[in-house]
Amino acid sequence: MEELLKEFLEPRSTLSLLGVIAVSLVALGKFADLVVDYAVVLSERSGIPKVVIGATVVSLGTTAPEVAVSVLAAFKGNPGLAMGNAVGSIICDTGLILGVACLIRPLTIPWEIANRQGWVQLACGFLIVLLSLPWPAPLSPYTDGAEGLFPRWAGFLCLALLAVYLWVSVKWSMKSGSSPASLEENESETGDEHSASAAVLIVKIVLALAGVILSANVLIPAVTIIAVRMSIPESIIAATLVAFGTSLPELVTAVQAARKGHGDLAVGNIIGADILNALFVAGAAAAVTPAGLTVAQSFFWPAFPAMLFVLIVFRIGIYVCRTQLTRRFGVVLLAAYFAYLGLSIAAGVAPGH
Repeated sequence: MEELLKEFLEPRSTLSLLGVIAVSLVALGKFADLVVDYAVVLSERSGIPKVVIGATVVSLGTTAPEVAVSVLAAFKGNPGLAMGNAVGSIICDTGLILGVACLIRPLTIPWEIANRQGWVQLACGFLIVLLSLPWPAPLSPYTDGAEGLFPRWAGFLCLALLAVYLWVSVKWSMKSGSSPASLEENESETGDEHSASAAVLIVKIVLALAGVILSANVLIPAVTIIAVRMSIPESIIAATLVAFGTSLPELVTAVQAARKGHGDLAVGNIIGADILNALFVAGAAAAVTPAGLTVAQSFFWPAFPAMLFVLIVFRIGIYVCRTQLTRRFGVVLLAAYFAYLGLSIAAGVAPGH
């Protein structure tokens, strides 16, 4: 689909491409609005906290493109792209997207649930690093430049853990309950959606997410073509637009959730997306590849350390900020992301690739 879009957009004038970008941005905002509104209503109708809805239903939708891209890349013999999608998206989601969301509005969260899900998020980050190390010589990438391997059995293990995570999340949510305060607040935004069944609301969330993903898939090629025409170096384009593109659905969803005062939904979406990137994106790509995913030495510096650093910073932030992630914390996350971006550009490596 990406190649077809490029072929369609390439001959267009710059003015036409700017029009495509404008329409795509408007569509992104509108569809993201719908995702947030429907997710909030689903939370209130089902009694499942918004942070859990964000970490399961919404994040499954926003990570679907990364799963498709990674599995296809693995089939085509490009394991670096498959693993790069997972690692790069975790760094972008936690550092850039959550940082931006915090700057827009301090994010109020249910601490106990976010803390619990956050530990799962951090554990998943460490898991893919440990599974990628070249055992029995785990330090060899740092001593002699060896490559790692994310084996096929590790992919199946991650998919099994994904199923456990989803089941446990639903089980936990049944014990948590959600605040009824948001129901009246969002009635004017969602109209008669409160009368819809949970199944109908899930379908509407999926359709709205499809609109977000489609809009993002049109926007990024258009912006990339204009960047090339402006003679921006390919290394910069790869390190920013391409790596940023697959995380765009999470960005617009988190921004709209923050803008509407649903910080728990924004945080849940990012935590869930990180968990799914580790277990679903990397896991599915490895599971369909008999030889597993070769992990290039560049992942061991700077990608893996940067991923773990950003996740640890987020864990500390939840512990320190407790029930509200502040704008100052958003600045810290953004600083961590841009430090990694600078290291990647200096090393000539596209983030996560």
